[in-house]
Amino acid sequence: MPTNRGTAHPITYYGTPVLHRRCAAVTVFGRSLADLVDDMYASMYAANGVGLAANQIGVDARVFVYDCPDGDDVRRTGHVVNPVLRTATALAGIDDGSEGCLSVPGPSASVPRATLATVTGVDLRGDPVTVTGTGFFARCLQHETDHLDGIVYVDRLPAGVRASLLRQAGLGTVDLDSIHPGG
Repeated sequence: MPTNRGTAHPITYYGTPVLHRRCAAVTVFGRSLADLVDDMYASMYAANGVGLAANQIGVDARVFVYDCPDGDDVRRTGHVVNPVLRTATALAGIDDGSEGCLSVPGPSASVPRATLATVTGVDLRGDPVTVTGTGFFARCLQHETDHLDGIVYVDRLPAGVRASLLRQAGLGTVDLDSIHPGG
């Protein structure tokens, strides 16, 4: 759960290398991991986000935090370390809702996502956790896990749409060829 101990850090923007590669698995559990999670909550709240992956504040670690409503408008708050995502498109379907990102500030776009998602992983102590989300929270779980796999939501869009959104976000000088060779 969030605390008031964290320090807000600047958000890392699209084009920064740590956002475009798979993050390292967390293998050490202790005070430094707890401090990272506190800082991630503080950073997410300072940026008015509903989820934040560690690489969005420049940290190469498979951790994300969330404070997001689910499909029943119930507020869900927590963190997952070393998440593994499972989606259930056959059971629940796909939602083409709009999605944005703190690392691409401003614009949003329609991104198809499963309306039901489950993430397994561990907590700060290394104890197993399973989090299942519906609606907007399912989108959040998929979005944050994508970050830790080196995928930003705009990477799921056609190259022209991605370039347009990056220009709208003031990130139009990003060398897309170095991030996405061939397309």
